[in-house]
Order: sequence, then structure tokens, then C-alpha cells
Amino acid sequence: MNRLGFRHDNLGRTLPEIAKSEYLAIDAVYTHFATADDPEHPAFALQRERFDRAVAQLPTLGMTPNFRHAANSAALLRDERVWYDFVRPGLLLYGIVPPPLASTLPLRPALSLHSRIVHVKGTRPGEGTGYGLNSVASEARTIAVVPAGYADGLDRRLAGNGCMLVRGKRVPIIGSVCMDMTMIDVTGMEVSPGDEVVIVGQQDDAEIGVREIAAAIGTIPYELLCRVGTRIERVYESRD
Repeated sequence: MNRLGFRHDNLGRTLPEIAKSEYLAIDAVYTHFATADDPEHPAFALQRERFDRAVAQLPTLGMTPNFRHAANSAALLRDERVWYDFVRPGLLLYGIVPPPLASTLPLRPALSLHSRIVHVKGTRPGEGTGYGLNSVASEARTIAVVPAGYADGLDRRLAGNGCMLVRGKRVPIIGSVCMDMTMIDVTGMEVSPGDEVVIVGQQDDAEIGVREIAAAIGTIPYELLCRVGTRIERVYESRD
């Protein structure tokens, strides 16, 4: 990745002095794949080959690590040759397969994000909503307010591109995602303050996944999961 670590083709110069240190015990050696989630990129196989050669060279440089590890979630799914002694799944722990890869593993999402409607109001023809008064409509609409915004990790690009679930139906996010609130269009529905809103997860037969949300706004699931704010209440469930 040209980020941290030592170059595979320069170990003879960089490692011997380190190996001489009496204060350092080398327990494991690892690499981190740069292109594991891109099946067409040739660098994945090349990086694996370079890592194997580097590991084989280490004893001659005074290092004999006990363990090797390299596989992130995408690499774990792609090639069992890179499982080595340990694997390092990240996104898979959430039950999510790194896009654009697919998997035959029986995964189910380990995270859902819920809120509740706090306010329902009507808007007149020609009115917008939120900062900038975006999503102007030519007809009257019913708007529900959800107390979740970009301070909680919702991306501002969801406005006009994303949906939430209310009473088992997809409803569009409109206007603008504010710091603490987001508006959804519930025109034609019977909704009330207190109704559950699913931002990520399943409600009745409808479902919105993190991969879908990420694709809609041009980002990756990792970013969305890392953004879930600390002020959101965590509820942990044990399932058999």
C-alpha cells in the first residue's frame, strides 16, 4: 500500500539492525492488501507473492516470527492461500460482504439503526424543507421529522438519494440532512409521532442495507459504519 511497513525489496538493508535489538521480540509479521476488493486488479496476486518471498527471507535476516496474517474481509473471501495463521475480518463481522464481492457464507447483518418520528406536518405546493429549502414540490406533502442527522453519522448526501422505512414501506429522505434531524416524505400514509423508523435494517418485508446506502451516495460501507455516533444508544442482542 506504500503506507506503513517495510519494502519487500529492501529488507536486507532495513531489518538486520532492528533484529539485533535486545528490547524487541518479533511475534508476527503481516501485510495489508490494497486491492483485495477488486477482482480484476493484478496487484492482489503480486502482493501475496511478494509477502511470501519476504517471509521466507526473514530467518536469514535474524527474524523468525511465530505467526503470519494478511487477510482482511475481502481477501478472506477471495483466496484461502492468504489465510495463513490468522485472518482479520472487519466488515464481515457486521455480516456485510465487501462490495462488489459476493459470498456463499450464511451471513446476516449484525447491526441495525432505528429511530422514531417526533413530528408530522404538511407543506403546501411550492414549498421546500430543510436548509436551502430543497426538494420543492408542486403539490402538498406530508413530512415526518426523524431526530437523527449528520451528528449521528447520517451522510448529507442521503437527501434526495436515500430512504428510510416507516410502517414497512420505503419513504424518501427529502430536503437536507440537518445536524440533528432529517425529513422524510410520508405523503399518503397514516403515520404518527412515535412510529418506528428504520434507517438501516429490516421492517416487515422491507429492508435497507449498508451496501445499498453506500452505493446510493458513492461511498463504501466501512465509512458509514464508522460514522455511527457515540450519542446513539447501543442495544445488544444475543441470538442463537
